[in-house]
This record gives sequence, structure tokens and C-alpha cells, in this order.
Amino acid sequence: MIAGAVNSVAGGGTLITFPALLATGINPVMANATNAVALWPGQVSSLWGYRREIGASRSAILRLALPSLLGGILGAWLLLSTDPKTFERIVPFLILLATLLFTVQEPLARMQRGTLQPQPETAESPAAAKEEEPRSWLAITGFQFAVAIYGGYFGAGIGILMLAALGFMGFRNIHRMNGLKNLNALLINGIASILFIARGQIYWQEAGIMAIGSMIGGYSGAGVARRIGQRNVRRLIIAIGFVIALSLLAKQMGHRP
Repeated sequence: MIAGAVNSVAGGGTLITFPALLATGINPVMANATNAVALWPGQVSSLWGYRREIGASRSAILRLALPSLLGGILGAWLLLSTDPKTFERIVPFLILLATLLFTVQEPLARMQRGTLQPQPETAESPAAAKEEEPRSWLAITGFQFAVAIYGGYFGAGIGILMLAALGFMGFRNIHRMNGLKNLNALLINGIASILFIARGQIYWQEAGIMAIGSMIGGYSGAGVARRIGQRNVRRLIIAIGFVIALSLLAKQMGHRP
């Protein structure tokens, strides 16, 4: 529920849900797979708000969908091929990376805000409806494939990476960028989830509870999170991420002979 609330305001809910699953004693690989499946319904609902922008981005959708799907399934396969003990050792670094990405999200947004167009597309303006063309489709497609591999393997922070890449590659409409980001995150997690389900890596009871809690939190808890303030919510998530990453690292060092 907390993750659903903070996702509606600041994002970063995975930094709460994944460690929560680890705390129940689930092995890290299955915890990551369960987390991906549990968050998928929330991503479907978030995509609906950007259906208009997505409809005006057919060329970008076609170019980015394939690397998203291929990278997502490759990342998921790599995760399932990783020994749980090995994955457990790299989890603190993945959480630390995701926390760092979340930390730089706001500064990156401020850097791009001066050049992004906040207005949505309008049917009355053909010029406004014309699709933006990035500086290099080859570069953005390659970057999307790399992001998708990371997304299928772990996933936290992929939205930040995609928004940054779209902005640096020349996209200027923030609504279109968010729509493309949400759609490709859905594709990455969706294809990865199919593989996780097929390989029997999901704790369905926990996934169901998380999915329900996330939807309830996103609906009823958003008001509380907004009253706290987006900046304070972000600071809390960053603090939680760093504390969890450092505590897991300390635990690993304590177990070494």
C-alpha cells in the first residue's frame, strides 16, 4: 500500500516492495520475479492516462517495442540463469544503483524542463501532432535494448533511464515521453513476467497481496503522500534505499570468513 501511494506521487515503489519480499525469507531471484508480476497490473492502469500521446507516437512505438521485448526476455533469462547465491551477493549493488538513479531523477528533470513542451497534443494543430524525430534512432534503439536487459533482470529505475535517453536524443514533449516510457516498461516487465510464470518462479499469494495493496495504496494513500509532499516522499525513499543497500552489504561482509 505504501509503494502504491509513493508511486502515484514520486515513483520508486520497487525500492520498498522488493526489500519487503526479501524480508519474508523468499530467495532473491523469486522475490524479484514475484515483484515484477505484482507490479504489472499497476503499470497497465498507469498506461491508460497516456493513451492519447501513445496513439500519436506510432513510429516510436514500432521502433522501440522490439528492443524492449528482446531485451526484457534476455534480462529475465539472465536472472533465471543466475545462481540465487550469486544474485543475493549483487542485490545490494542493484538496490544502490536504483537508489542513485532515483536520486538523480529530479536534477535530470530540471535540466530538461527548459526544453520540454508541457502542452499535450491537440487535434486542431497538425503541426503539434507531428511526431518528433530523435537525433539518432540507432542510438536510442541500442540504448533501449540495454535498458530492457536491465529491466528484465532487475527493473528498478528503468523509467528514469528511458526518460533521460528520450530527452537527450531529442524528444521534447514530456507527455509523449511518459507515454513511451510507460508502454515500454509494460512490454519489458510483461515479457519478463511471462518467462517467470512459465518457469514457476512466482509466489502467487504474495504477488496477489502486493497487487491489491498497491492498487489500494495508489488510490487511497496518494492523498496522504501528497500532503507529506513529493520532495519529502522522495527523500524518504532515497533514505530507505541507501539504508537497505548498506545494511545488506554489511550483512554480507559479516558472513564472510
